[in-house]
Amino acid sequence: MDYLNALLAGYFFGSLPFAYWFGALQGKNLLGEGSGNVGSLNAMRVLGVVPGLMVLALDVAKGLMAVAIGEFLGKGLEAGLLAGAAAVWGHCYSAWLLGRGGKGLAPAAGVLLAVHPLMLLFSGALIGLAYLLARNLYRAVALAALCLPLVAAGVGQAPPYLWFGFGVGVPVALRHLPEWNRTRLPDPKARLRK
Repeated sequence: MDYLNALLAGYFFGSLPFAYWFGALQGKNLLGEGSGNVGSLNAMRVLGVVPGLMVLALDVAKGLMAVAIGEFLGKGLEAGLLAGAAAVWGHCYSAWLLGRGGKGLAPAAGVLLAVHPLMLLFSGALIGLAYLLARNLYRAVALAALCLPLVAAGVGQAPPYLWFGFGVGVPVALRHLPEWNRTRLPDPKARLRK
């Protein structure tokens, strides 16, 4: 029951769509403006730099909080790992937005930072290396996300870390794979011109 509570709490924190709410405060629907993505980058494009940075900070913080609350509810690190992975799924597939959401990078960064900062460092390095090879940010993130189970298992050196790596990496990869052939970031004004 403790693990179930940790999972539900993690998903709840992750599912909070701060970018969407910030947009609503300005009378804008981020699901239909800019890239249509409900994340900090689209918030920055559509709403401005300051709201975008605030969304980024909140999205990272909800990843950190999910791990902390999960550990508290489940009385152990494994529950924190479960809650952290659930937070990333919640961000990518938010119940508040009927299954829509962001691409998961900011909450994943918060989760990795909370679990072990080396995971965040290695993941960032993998994204950079993949970008140098692929010259495509979406491919770089998807490839790094798919490698996350190996990174997590290498850093944590225990089976739960391997599953944690899958739990965090899979939703991020799934959200980036549809953009595999996109060569540049979306034009935020493109939807407005349609």
